[in-house]
Amino acid sequence: MSFLIRLIVNGVAIWATSALLSGISMNLPGEALPAIIYVLVVAAIFTVVNMIIRPVVKTLSFPIMILTLGLFGLVINALMLMLTGWISERVGYGLEVESFWWALGGSIVISIIAMVLNVVLPGDKRGRR
Repeated sequence: MSFLIRLIVNGVAIWATSALLSGISMNLPGEALPAIIYVLVVAAIFTVVNMIIRPVVKTLSFPIMILTLGLFGLVINALMLMLTGWISERVGYGLEVESFWWALGGSIVISIIAMVLNVVLPGDKRGRR
């Protein structure tokens, strides 16, 4: 269930980011149902990239993370968004990220939207009373 909620949150965050930023776009079909499927496929790619590749990259870049006081994490998030765009274009569900700077801004916007949605949506509230 947690994966499904994460998938929906990431889908909404990516869709909203592509609507807000001109440098990040999604090639969505005109009908509603195929557009939702496109968003969910891109969100699935993004979620899998963040679950599998991102921890490896963060572990390998641990010394740089310490030197930059964690700011290198923003670069990692941007690179994960660019990787998601590259993979989604290869499988035909085009999330297009124009440049690294758009990816950096997009990763910040996606993080903010996902954080707000995770607070609002019911889910696993470990440690909260």
